[in-house]
Amino acid sequence: MLIEYDGGGFAGWERQTNGLGVQQVLEDAIAQITQESCTVNGSGRTDAGVHARGQVASFTLSHPMSTPDLQRALNAILPPE
Repeated sequence: MLIEYDGGGFAGWERQTNGLGVQQVLEDAIAQITQESCTVNGSGRTDAGVHARGQVASFTLSHPMSTPDLQRALNAILPPE
């Protein structure tokens, strides 16, 4: 999927033990929607406070959803950043 985010409130791309990473937010949102856990792989990493526009991320689900349905569901529950 193609994503963009304002990194101002994040501790970078990767899951963090003492901060909030973009990867964690996406994985938690996908789990909430699909009721299954997954690992979201980013095409690159950003550091704390760094924004992204057009970053590619991928993940695999055992019960795939249509792209438009997943996009609508993610946009409905993800924070505006």
